[in-house]
Amino acid sequence: MDFCVLPSGAKTLTNLRVPACLIGQSGDLAQITLHLDQGRITATPPPGAPVLDMGGAMVFPCFADMHTHLDKGHIWPRAANPDGTFMGALRTVAADRVARWSAADVAARMEFSLRCAYAHGTRAIRTHLDSLAPQDAISFPVFAEMREKWAGRIELQGACLVAADSISADGAFARTAEIVAAHGGVLGAVTYPIPDLRDRLMTFFDLAEKHDLEVDFHVDETNDPASDTLCVIAEVVLERGFDRPVTVGHCCSISVMPEATAAAIIDKVARAGLNVVSLPMCNLYLQDRMPGRTPRWRGVTMVHELAAAGVNVSFASDNTRDPFYAYGDMDMLEVMREATRICHLDHTHDDWPRAFLTNPAQSMGIVAPSLAPGAPADLVITRARGWSELFARPQSDRIVIRAGEAIDRTLPDYSELDPLMD
Repeated sequence: MDFCVLPSGAKTLTNLRVPACLIGQSGDLAQITLHLDQGRITATPPPGAPVLDMGGAMVFPCFADMHTHLDKGHIWPRAANPDGTFMGALRTVAADRVARWSAADVAARMEFSLRCAYAHGTRAIRTHLDSLAPQDAISFPVFAEMREKWAGRIELQGACLVAADSISADGAFARTAEIVAAHGGVLGAVTYPIPDLRDRLMTFFDLAEKHDLEVDFHVDETNDPASDTLCVIAEVVLERGFDRPVTVGHCCSISVMPEATAAAIIDKVARAGLNVVSLPMCNLYLQDRMPGRTPRWRGVTMVHELAAAGVNVSFASDNTRDPFYAYGDMDMLEVMREATRICHLDHTHDDWPRAFLTNPAQSMGIVAPSLAPGAPADLVITRARGWSELFARPQSDRIVIRAGEAIDRTLPDYSELDPLMD
């Protein structure tokens, strides 16, 4: 059988390998047979359907990418980061947003990213949307249109993104919260040390409770050990007894704190029930970047210690071809490959694949991916037969199956975006 060609209709795929943790088993990889019929995985072979030997190929359910920035994506050709630093990214994006982010511009770039993600095998995405007024009133309607257009292919969630010092009970942020609620979104903000952070977080959670919203923060994206807003968020959640899902992304500074300080914060994060998402590619790119100096650390949070404490840890793409990250293609297999290398996920416990599949689904409150009978036949099948083969190559010849049928994986050409660039 040609690996890249599967017949349409019902079929049985034998001799597949799957991470054992995804089917409730212990150990590394397990052998599995999948029966596909009428868009779902079935318990028994479809009568008369072809039986295909997949040669030990690794199979995954389609991925969930729970922290992205579809509104920023692909502006690099017109708005490159001048020095690769975090501040360079902030200034460059702000200037481009003011000058160029019309509804048509945002929609075209979001659509391009979604086509990439779909071709790579992603079924769910949470995007953060820059929401400094008036951008909130521009981007959220575009997001709602994309969510409707892509329904059934990619499940979309949208979170607002504002600076912590703009949080207030009235004025612009209160109106942003109303926009988020009207579009079924997630309330979000960027936290960093400011004198009145606790009070502003109280206001933030007041609005989340008023509108019945989940929350998602960008937290401590810095190598400054004095940046401890993750601790403040955990304390506020515990104090309030906030019972909706709370996600915190980045959490970089904890990795450069004294061990005892970090351990105490991790304990609070676990007790508060926070979901943590690590963005290894973007943080490796930005953190500890100084002219003429070799970086000393990898920029990522303490994923091993957080997971050991019982925290729900996920990995995600973050930015794509914008000033915060010059590269990327909305490909969760790339994220898995790079996270394994950057965070040393290998030679540890065997359930890290959950951090790219079931853990983000739990954080997003969506149906968990499954290979059990009755689950949608939404699969990613690689030619690789084991982890070394999987991570040695980009798996550009993977098969993506949606509702039981192999999709056309042709990626959009970057030239399609040329009209949006200078």
